[in-house]
Amino acid sequence: MMQPTENGFYGEFGGAFVPEMLYANVEELRQNYLLFLESDGFKKELADLLKHYVGRPTPLYRASNLSSHFGAEIYLKREDLTHTGAHKINNALGQILLARNMGKTHIIAETGAGQHGVAAATACALMGMPCKVFMGEVDIERQAPNVARMKMLGAEVVPATSGSKTLKDATNEAIRYWIGHPDTYYLIGSVVGPHPYPDLVARLQAVISKEIEEQLVKEVGVEQPDYVIACVGGGSNAAGAFYHFIENKKVKLVAVEAAGKGIDSGESAATFQLGTKGIIHGNQTLVMQTEEGQIIEPYSLSAGLDYPGIGPMLAHLLHTGRCEALSATDEEALQAAMLLTQKEGIIPALESAHALAALHKLSLKPKEVVVVNLSGRGDKDLGTYMKHFNL
Repeated sequence: MMQPTENGFYGEFGGAFVPEMLYANVEELRQNYLLFLESDGFKKELADLLKHYVGRPTPLYRASNLSSHFGAEIYLKREDLTHTGAHKINNALGQILLARNMGKTHIIAETGAGQHGVAAATACALMGMPCKVFMGEVDIERQAPNVARMKMLGAEVVPATSGSKTLKDATNEAIRYWIGHPDTYYLIGSVVGPHPYPDLVARLQAVISKEIEEQLVKEVGVEQPDYVIACVGGGSNAAGAFYHFIENKKVKLVAVEAAGKGIDSGESAATFQLGTKGIIHGNQTLVMQTEEGQIIEPYSLSAGLDYPGIGPMLAHLLHTGRCEALSATDEEALQAAMLLTQKEGIIPALESAHALAALHKLSLKPKEVVVVNLSGRGDKDLGTYMKHFNL
């Protein structure tokens, strides 16, 4: 487990770099989040929702065909089987309970691939709260099924039309709206943003690694995995999958980001390898930027991974050598998705397929236990798969 300093820093990354107009909103959250998260009432209500509404614990599935293919023991943490089809619901439900406790009645959120938007809209429908989701215009077009789901759930989807019209820009618009509407609650979707958001989201997603740890002991008979692999955009599913293993140096943590058309192609979202220390969306982390500090527009075929920064906790893990960073191109992720589909009968989200692509890049040994966090299902990406594979 890893917790930030009182000021929200993980080593040299993190903090809250916000304009004065946003300070009161962030400070109100900072003063309340731990008191609520550590209360017995919250823990009981969230645990009940995660079990009966979300369907947790999600299975830890031994992928026998993949295991034979790669010559190691490959396990998939089936976050794709949660209600709404991705890990995002874990965080959305936790934050909606926090918002309600803080007396907030209106929710805003940002989304890229749409999975967090769907999760936020789902949580708001459950709690009877209005929901406004900011989404890049490009992502609205390429993730149409999730846009329809959000609207059906009663959310208003607001297009972000600036910049690359993707996740970064949706986040910009959500923050601008929050400044002008301090009575709303900003339900952020990843381990990004000003403190306390990175810590808040990591704590809520930590249920993933807690379950992996317990399932390996009870169902597999091993104390820890040799590898835990997760894709990284902002980093919420990776933070959740890594959380309970961070202090155990025997476990190799592998974060896989989107190389797009190639690391050096100029069309990539590989922040681990291309980023330098800077400030984005209220925290100091690794950022894809020019020497003058201007954001370099990221690219990935995956709408959930084209973010020009990463969460500060993950930046710290990389900086200290605790986490290994790999990347996968669009093509490598597409091929990994097809491999899983045809070997195991599971269609993954394109984001998750990046994590699967790392299996080709590791020198795995027989009997090594490898857990891949299958963060979401591929329904939303069928259009991309159909186009690429001529289906």
